[in-house]
Amino acid sequence: MKVKLNSTVKGITLGVALVLTSVLWQGCQRNDQEKQTTSESEVEASSIHSYLTTSDRSSLLAKDQQALAFNTKATDLLVIEIDSTQQYQTIDGFGYSLTGGSAYHIQTLTPSTREALLNELFRWDGTNIGVSYLRVSVGASDLDDHVFSYNDLPPGKTDPELKGFTLEEDKKYLIPALKQILAINPDIKIMGSPWSAPAWMKTNGHPKGGSLKPEFYAAYAEYFVRYIQGMAEEGITIDAITLQNEPENPKNTPSMLMTSAEQATFVKNNLGPAFEKAGLKTKIVIFDHNCDHPNYPIETLNDADARKYIDGSAFHLYLGEIEALSEVHQAHPDKHLYFTEQWTSPQSTFGDDLRWHTRHLIIGATRNWSRNVLEWNLAADPEFKPHTDDGGCTTCQGALTIDKDAVTRNVSYYIIAHASKFVRPGAVRIASTLVGDLYNVAFLNASGEKVLIVVNDSNEVKRFGIRYNGKVAAAALSPGAVATYTWP
Repeated sequence: MKVKLNSTVKGITLGVALVLTSVLWQGCQRNDQEKQTTSESEVEASSIHSYLTTSDRSSLLAKDQQALAFNTKATDLLVIEIDSTQQYQTIDGFGYSLTGGSAYHIQTLTPSTREALLNELFRWDGTNIGVSYLRVSVGASDLDDHVFSYNDLPPGKTDPELKGFTLEEDKKYLIPALKQILAINPDIKIMGSPWSAPAWMKTNGHPKGGSLKPEFYAAYAEYFVRYIQGMAEEGITIDAITLQNEPENPKNTPSMLMTSAEQATFVKNNLGPAFEKAGLKTKIVIFDHNCDHPNYPIETLNDADARKYIDGSAFHLYLGEIEALSEVHQAHPDKHLYFTEQWTSPQSTFGDDLRWHTRHLIIGATRNWSRNVLEWNLAADPEFKPHTDDGGCTTCQGALTIDKDAVTRNVSYYIIAHASKFVRPGAVRIASTLVGDLYNVAFLNASGEKVLIVVNDSNEVKRFGIRYNGKVAAAALSPGAVATYTWP
């Protein structure tokens, strides 16, 4: 079912679901008061704030009207235990893929609308959502309006010295958008991912499918170097690159197949040494595909000569289980993990996507060692354009729908905002217990602030407690609701 979504996050009333949450919380308090009388001195000085999104959209990232209080009263509720002394991976950020199509839509907005939107997305000041990580395509993705690389040639021609290399296509929309974003958030992390090498480097001479010819491994390594250096000349730092988007998928336009052995060979013999020679600090990340094949990155990392150049592995979740990330972590605990893509469909409902993506990505990926979570993609128009022909995604719903100068915020806007607004780069994941259908993850910001994200993945109201340092705050969530809780 196609859902028409609210177009503004500001001024939204809390709605029926938040009223229900408040009533249930008050009921929890009355039940506890019947069991035990507590003096004012026993109430924790600090309070806990919540931000709620419900499956019926009556509440959209809405802040509570009354903060919860930590106290020492006994409770018979399910309790999520938070332990900030148990710490795990550092967080790099949360965000979206800024496709060429997304950049195009942003650049076609009127200047005042574009400025307001980019501030809302990328500024972090307590009001806006503070997106802290972006993924861009190296050359075209399937959500560009046409296929291109940075070194396109007529059939039968080659250019191993890359004399024709140019970023001109990115200078139309992507690079201007990135410069505007960096002016707001100069510390945002950017990952680049290619959908294909230039066609002349491939076995089939075509942007779709095929593999990289071994005789062009050196030229393709230099292609990455030129890309990173060229973006740097534009004032854009590429923090990391993946070798190939979905290397086991030849069906997109563009696309390219790469085996785990081919990635290991390319990294150890070409890309790693090329980065080293050029003095590049950009991270090299392998795989960038589904969770059904954790053996792929493990096999690549088992090659010691390749491993020394590799920062980590990236994943999508169109197949497999999110716990595959932990399998890779256990095999190579010194290497990082990233979650780089998941799309939402207009055929799904807001509530179903909110619940599933929060449980499996925001919570599941980070509980399984991911340093980031990225949704696909930032923006599309009402017809889910642009996309390439013969293999471009025709139903990929953006976090934003941009229709001329009107902007609608869709479900993945809120999925990411529940993390990006509160969990800042440099935060660490801390221990939290899973109870019932209350899936959750907790973080400790560098400021000392604690953040807990919870989804009620059941079809009934859940009352529960949040315990930290021996004190408990009572809370409640309606079915499918997501809440972010913060406290000093």
